[in-house]
Amino acid sequence: MLIALLFGSFALCLILGVPVALSLGLSSATYILAAGLPLVVIPQKMYAGMDVFVLLCIPGFVLAGSLMNAGGITDQITRFSSALVGHIRGGLGLANVTGSMLFSGISGTAVADTASIGAVMIPGMQKAGYDAGFSAAITAASSTVGPIIPPSVPMIIVGTLTGLSVGRLFLAGAVPGVLLGVAMMLTCYILAVKRGYPFSPWPGLGELARSFGGAFWALLMTFLVLYGIVGGLFTPTEAAVVSALYALLVGLLIYRGLTPRQVPRLVIDSAVGSASIILLVGFANVFGWILTSERIPQAIAAALLELSSNKYVIILMINVLLLVVGTFMETIAALIILLPPLLVVAGQVGIDPVHFATFAVLNLMIGLSTPPVGVCLFVAANIARISLATITRAILPFLLCNLVVLLLVSYIPTLSLWLPGLFYD
Repeated sequence: MLIALLFGSFALCLILGVPVALSLGLSSATYILAAGLPLVVIPQKMYAGMDVFVLLCIPGFVLAGSLMNAGGITDQITRFSSALVGHIRGGLGLANVTGSMLFSGISGTAVADTASIGAVMIPGMQKAGYDAGFSAAITAASSTVGPIIPPSVPMIIVGTLTGLSVGRLFLAGAVPGVLLGVAMMLTCYILAVKRGYPFSPWPGLGELARSFGGAFWALLMTFLVLYGIVGGLFTPTEAAVVSALYALLVGLLIYRGLTPRQVPRLVIDSAVGSASIILLVGFANVFGWILTSERIPQAIAAALLELSSNKYVIILMINVLLLVVGTFMETIAALIILLPPLLVVAGQVGIDPVHFATFAVLNLMIGLSTPPVGVCLFVAANIARISLATITRAILPFLLCNLVVLLLVSYIPTLSLWLPGLFYD
């Protein structure tokens, strides 16, 4: 009865449009009051969930992304992407995906990718002759690359929950992220040829070199973060601080799109954004503690293993569950609640934890651009000024493409384990 009250109140809050973090908190408080437990449990469990050293990565990477974006990084990456692939049929669509792949190493979040790249690319694509639905759809779909290619906020959360090396998780997402981007570019090209979308003249090696020079300092940050963590120069938390300092210097001295007057506002905005993530982590930890005390994770694990003990069937069931959850629940909350019990199931059937974490995060990322409530769909549709129905129809080919990549990553462990094996084993 109490569990029904917990999930019922949580579902009601979501239906009423209450933010996910508050929905988790209110439903947890409802359960605790109904169970006769002291309310002091809430701040205790929230603090326990937030008092994790590696979570300090989040403010650093969020601030680094804000500084680089304010410093003109989006324009530089868009220019380089257009020079690189803009001369191919459907070139602006290809540049959109390429830009997301390059920008993902800066932002680390799908929504930031959609908003930043979309604000530049969607109007540009529409002006060049692409229909609004296609322009918005490819922007929303390609944003799923962001939290897969390192640095990745969801991977930091996974490392916090599981104790797995954040550096290993970052590397695990690199190959699947590139594969996802290439698959979407291929889908974009096929659609562009079929629909006769335009392309730009070849800009020449000079423009390609100049645009690469403009984007070089932004791309170097991803290398700096990965090399520093994998090479043992600094911890993930220290890497976040280094990336923020690097972004500040690049924005002020090299791109010069950033002024000292802007920095305090960006720091405050990043602090507020980071606080919302940490608050979500805290409330989700309370919710997760309730589930654990009610032995829900064990019940989920037992139910899945009763259906089948076959490794490949379990992978399929986990994928279906996470895809459904990802369509309506915020990624971090879903990870905190579902990852621990599903990791137990994965371990019992012989799935490597790093491999499992990679396709679990990929599942939830795809959910961000999946109807009916994918957040990235709403952001892209708002920029393009189209209805949700329009972008939903346009994104279906890209969703199919993403699902194919998901199956490849799920059933071919080497795709996610090869790079970590090179550097850590």
